[in-house]
Amino acid sequence: MASSYDFVVIGGGSAGYAAARTATQLGLRTAVVEGGEELGGLCILRGCMPSKTLLESASRFRTLRRAREFGLRAEKIGIEAKEIILRKRRLVGEFADYRVEQLESGPFDLIRGWAGFLDPHSIEVRKPDGSSLQITSKAFLIATGSRPTRLSVPGLEQIGYLGSDEVLESSTIPKSVIVLGGGATALEFASYYDGLGSEVTLIQRSSQVLKEFDTDIAETVVAAFQQHGIRVFLKTKLLRARRIDGMKELTFEHEGETRTVQAEEIVYALGREPQLAGLNLEKAGQGRGLFRANNYQQTIVPHIFAAGDAVGPYEIVHIAIQQGELAARNAARLIQGAKEPLEMIDHRLRLLGIFSEPEVASVGKTEKELLEEGVAFETASYPFADHGKSMVMGETDGFVKLIVDKTTREILGGAVVGPHAADLIHEIVVAMHFHATARDLAMIPHYHPTLSEIWTYPAEMLML
Repeated sequence: MASSYDFVVIGGGSAGYAAARTATQLGLRTAVVEGGEELGGLCILRGCMPSKTLLESASRFRTLRRAREFGLRAEKIGIEAKEIILRKRRLVGEFADYRVEQLESGPFDLIRGWAGFLDPHSIEVRKPDGSSLQITSKAFLIATGSRPTRLSVPGLEQIGYLGSDEVLESSTIPKSVIVLGGGATALEFASYYDGLGSEVTLIQRSSQVLKEFDTDIAETVVAAFQQHGIRVFLKTKLLRARRIDGMKELTFEHEGETRTVQAEEIVYALGREPQLAGLNLEKAGQGRGLFRANNYQQTIVPHIFAAGDAVGPYEIVHIAIQQGELAARNAARLIQGAKEPLEMIDHRLRLLGIFSEPEVASVGKTEKELLEEGVAFETASYPFADHGKSMVMGETDGFVKLIVDKTTREILGGAVVGPHAADLIHEIVVAMHFHATARDLAMIPHYHPTLSEIWTYPAEMLML
């Protein structure tokens, strides 16, 4: 283990590992500093993989509950919550073991400990045994991930609640749940508990769930939730929480009235914020303002890069990986004195996916963004309720939507709310990668009956 490197990555999650791997391939002497008790990063340990494992169990149970719709009988079905969690732990353990192997056997040094800057070119690593070491580097990448935000609601801390980490480890399925939030995590947890038969109430502070999506997408999700029996309250102000008669009660303002709801449990899913505590960013020349990175993944100190949830703007693992790899390539250019310009991140194919019920996904620009940018566009959509394959499946909530340039008819964006949305959206990702037009998409053969052929209907509407 050295005390001087070309490139030091602070954080061993998806962005950090991708950056370290790329940097070593480019000839940089590289180290990864990770202080977490477990190796693997948020996505593997407490995010994407464990949450989707739980959601899969809920989806299978929802299917069993609907057996009679398909002329089937599934009697005396039940839930073994402990077995759901054990399956999740087993799968996450396998994913994490592979990442540990990648980190520990990689062509870079892995340093276990917590990093804090001493100056723009050096850090102190505080090791678990109480010792410390100083490291210098020509360039750094900050990829420390995120942590849950904390909103002050009188009484909430006193009565207790489940955060995302606790939900993923809970072997109890409450009869009723209040979910606080309207983002991806909130909608997925609401779908999880609803799928397992809990009575669910969703409370969102703003006027729309999924603020990254167009209004028509968000409203369709809410309508589907309500049809499933989930109570949804938008544009609220949380006032206080208390315990009463063995239940947890939340009081909030909604449409000019004070309302209360009770449930066995409250799930806190009000977003995340960058995990930057202890880094001493001021000593690195970062100042006290908002921590940002430009399109080259550089912070205001050019040799200090940032990627992933620590800097955003999207808390999505594949984007974090892209950012980490790009940061490593740009660091190599700076260190090696390359003549070519630094590489810019390209969010033209920005891809979002929510694994709620129904699923939601999008790629590219939204209508709202194009309006703000003054781009002339046209849209067309088609409902799953009028689509053969989805009708056969009994999955008719939602629709698909295409957005094209009004003049060239090139596809600028697409969205799905409905069955297998996170899979269906990739057809539009590929089309946009090749700058396809609506006519190009409409002319591509689609097998019948499949979910994928639904894209041909809005494409045909927009091809002229």
